[in-house]
Amino acid sequence: MKSQRNKTIDIGVEEGREYLERCIDCTGSGSKKKKPGPVINDPDLLTDKTVIGDCIEIMEALPGDLADLIIADPPYNMDKDFGDESFRRLSDNDYFAYTVQWISMARRILKQDGSIYVCCDWKSGPIIYQALGESFKIKNRITWQREKGRGANNNWKNCMEDIWFAVRSDEYTFNLDAVKVRRRVRAPYRVDGKPKDWEETDEGNFRNTHPSNFWDDISVPYWSMPENTLHPTQKPEKLLAKLILASSNPGDLVFDPFLGSGSTSVTAKKLGRHYLGIEKNPRFCVWAEKRLEMAEKDGSIQGYKDGIFWERNSGK
Repeated sequence: MKSQRNKTIDIGVEEGREYLERCIDCTGSGSKKKKPGPVINDPDLLTDKTVIGDCIEIMEALPGDLADLIIADPPYNMDKDFGDESFRRLSDNDYFAYTVQWISMARRILKQDGSIYVCCDWKSGPIIYQALGESFKIKNRITWQREKGRGANNNWKNCMEDIWFAVRSDEYTFNLDAVKVRRRVRAPYRVDGKPKDWEETDEGNFRNTHPSNFWDDISVPYWSMPENTLHPTQKPEKLLAKLILASSNPGDLVFDPFLGSGSTSVTAKKLGRHYLGIEKNPRFCVWAEKRLEMAEKDGSIQGYKDGIFWERNSGK
């Protein structure tokens, strides 16, 4: 029995059959089986949908110039169990070939002025960088602090992950003002007695600063957060909100070829964007659709309030 404060989403396929039926099923796990083809190739039918199936197979059938933004969290090149599915470590050459395959498809699906973000760890990062550079112009590497896990007895605790940021052309969206971070001013500076580049509030003195490519304000989802699921590699909504707000506009389509428990789609919906996600595990699709339903009543994102990203543990 879960405690009353435990909000983790962990419903099964049978229990969540109503959510599964909302998806476009290309595997036969639901009653409305659809093979990749005319349905997958129709942009109107793809908007705000979760597609169940293999991402390579589905991406091959998707129309070109579909997405304004792609956020991808592919399997890192390590042995990892995902419940009913698993990923086994490949040789560096095979992982590179796999990465090139899906990234080349992503380039076709992304609009000319679109952006792509690819999540990775320190081991898979160099391979993904090389593959990404063959199809896109790489702009930056974001490193975010992932405070989770017990660590190791004979090594440094790994609490960082990376995200490669790339574009198709020199014309792309980047909404700087939408992703400024609100930080507390420790030593307020005044000119003629008035605040200089900061503001006084009832809660303290704050400054909205330009975001860097190192993010230390992210909280990994845990059991008392409504966004939490049992997915082993779930990304925080706050993390995705920064990417979506910076590199898309309201009404744009955000595409995630490795949807997992639905965090990209859910965050896109909360921020007024359209979404499309592919996930091969039906149970994860159930969680995604459940969270999308929950987002209709609660559009909040922990750590992001009133258009401002707050520092971690600020109470916002």
